[in-house]
Amino acid sequence: MKRLLLTHIMVVFAVCAFAQDVNVLLKEAENLEKQLKESAALDKYKQAALVDPTNIKALVKCAELNAAIGMRQTDKNSRNLYYLNCSDYAQKALAADSNSADANYAMAMACGKMTEVETDKRKMVDFVRRIKQYSDKALQLNPNHAKANYTAGKWHLEVLDLSWFKKAAIKTMYGGLAKPDIDTAIAYMEKCRSLDMYFAANYLDLAKAYKIKNRPTPMFEVLNKLVKLPTRTENDVAIKEEGKKMLAEEQ
Repeated sequence: MKRLLLTHIMVVFAVCAFAQDVNVLLKEAENLEKQLKESAALDKYKQAALVDPTNIKALVKCAELNAAIGMRQTDKNSRNLYYLNCSDYAQKALAADSNSADANYAMAMACGKMTEVETDKRKMVDFVRRIKQYSDKALQLNPNHAKANYTAGKWHLEVLDLSWFKKAAIKTMYGGLAKPDIDTAIAYMEKCRSLDMYFAANYLDLAKAYKIKNRPTPMFEVLNKLVKLPTRTENDVAIKEEGKKMLAEEQ
């Protein structure tokens, strides 16, 4: 009886220590992100994912940071590797919990990144299809998921800009997709803005959507807010610079 009780106590302590280790790593990673040290933050999130391979937050953050760092790579092979790692972590998050809005958003985001580097047309078209599939699922699970709203809006914006050849390929392979719509893109991105007023990428793409819609007043309003946003990620610097350039060109 005493041995059983001792074993139980040891298991409880082990579980508590395990949870504490993960929480410490996650907190350290968050602090590094706030300091705009994304590579160091990624290392911490990767450590947390090793300690707890089913931790959705760690896995999704690993996917997001691989995507963010990959965007800044000038070497194609390096960028591809980051995007492949992004996809790998998103798949692990989805495998851990297929009914997690965060995991489905991460998978949609990862598929979006893969469309930028995929050279096989059939695979590229499949990634386009899956962006919508996973962003729709994320929003079914949580309609107020800011980044899922952004991803869904960006899908409409980017599919509108697909070449006729790619659109024909989608229609041939999958019988076509939902019709992209600029008003729907704007609606999703405006909802994202209401949920996360500091998400710079959403502001830039929302301004582009308003430009396509030929609505200069809201476009300028969005751009003027974008350039004044605090810098929360390393990519925000370039995003705000693009916003400033767009603002100058359109005035």
